[in-house]
Amino acid sequence: MTDTLTETEVDEDLDVEDPTEEPEGTEGTEETTDEDGDTFPRDYVERLRRENARYRERAGQADDLAARLHAALVAATGRLADPSDLAFDEAHIEDENALTAALDDLLARKPHLASPDSCHVGVIPGRAGCLCWSAA
Repeated sequence: MTDTLTETEVDEDLDVEDPTEEPEGTEGTEETTDEDGDTFPRDYVERLRRENARYRERAGQADDLAARLHAALVAATGRLADPSDLAFDEAHIEDENALTAALDDLLARKPHLASPDSCHVGVIPGRAGCLCWSAA
């Protein structure tokens, strides 16, 4: 003997909200139905879509600003001829040491990307540039 419920048996003690009831103030609006049979007022769905579009737009703007900041930080070091040679990484914005390490690694692998104005002999890196001296 197994205790299984058939589809016709329903527990009468459960208080379940009717998902087809409209919130107050939305009477007379056209409704959208999804595959599960849940219905939502059209103005509610449109409001959610507009809100989501605003968030996507803001996220896109934040990504653009982060990329511009990254390029500016790389350019400020003066170590690369083209700041776009270093791929964007959010860690470079948050941690100056990560940016320096990434630049060191890139220039060790590809020294031809170095800025022609950068120092090659006896370099002391600093915030305002670098101090150079020659072995002569």
